[in-house]
Amino acid sequence: MLNAQWLETFTALSETGSMTRTAAALNMTQPGVSQHVKKLEAQLGTPLLRRDGRSFTLTPAGERVRALGLARRAEEASLRAGIGADDPDRGRISVACPGGFAMMLYPRLLRHAATRPALDLVVEAAPQTTILDGVAEGRFDYGLLHHAPDHRRVTGARIGSEELCLLYPADADPGQPSLADLEQRGLIAHPDAALLADLLLAPNYPEDYPGGDRLRQRGRINQLGQIPMPVSVGIGYTVLPRSGLAGFAHRERLRIIPLPHRVRQDLWLISRRGRQMPARLDAAERIIRATAAALDDDGGDLRA
Repeated sequence: MLNAQWLETFTALSETGSMTRTAAALNMTQPGVSQHVKKLEAQLGTPLLRRDGRSFTLTPAGERVRALGLARRAEEASLRAGIGADDPDRGRISVACPGGFAMMLYPRLLRHAATRPALDLVVEAAPQTTILDGVAEGRFDYGLLHHAPDHRRVTGARIGSEELCLLYPADADPGQPSLADLEQRGLIAHPDAALLADLLLAPNYPEDYPGGDRLRQRGRINQLGQIPMPVSVGIGYTVLPRSGLAGFAHRERLRIIPLPHRVRQDLWLISRRGRQMPARLDAAERIIRATAAALDDDGGDLRA
């Protein structure tokens, strides 16, 4: 590898055309400048200057070395500028969150990125363990959990909560169904259905509730945006967080049945502990918090 100091001395000499001016510019002696050039020539094994008394011209090899020196200067200047600048409209934003929240968050982040072409936007819907591990490993800038993070490399803050909803067809009896009514209608299952049913139905049917894994199923689907579809056409019921309705086009065909014991899941915004966040993530955090705040609102146009 070429000696960087010798290369810079030679590049400066090629620009000034004078040992005297080069020495003054670099705060060196003239013999020091001459020594750097000779050492660089020895390292390359070829003359870089044609000397004619006190004047000189560059050899073809010297021209190439000069070009290299100028290119390295430009690269260093670019590096310094990049390190010194923290552009809020440039770089990668990566967020991992539950699927329903992702469906609400992604359009909001897209609107932010639409006028900022240098932003690289990544939103991943993922299970809770994947979110936690991804933030700890640095694969995601931010993550959303339903519980406080239990990891030494991750920190978090509770930013809201969202309601779990018992979804029924809009034209069904608006009163609270009995457990027998639910069993007769049948559960539209999905990957989180048993867990969410335990959280919501167990406290509302404490005497007879058999457990989410024992509920009668009427169907199963793992595409989040399509889970409400069978319910909307009168087939079965299901349990989803409110954010799970965000991507469904026919919400007017659904009703959220009011239950005596309302259940909410916490929302925790997590990031890697000790990381200094770049400026581009400030807006992302504001958008995430605003999305969570919308879910924390007790209102809703689907409540019976």
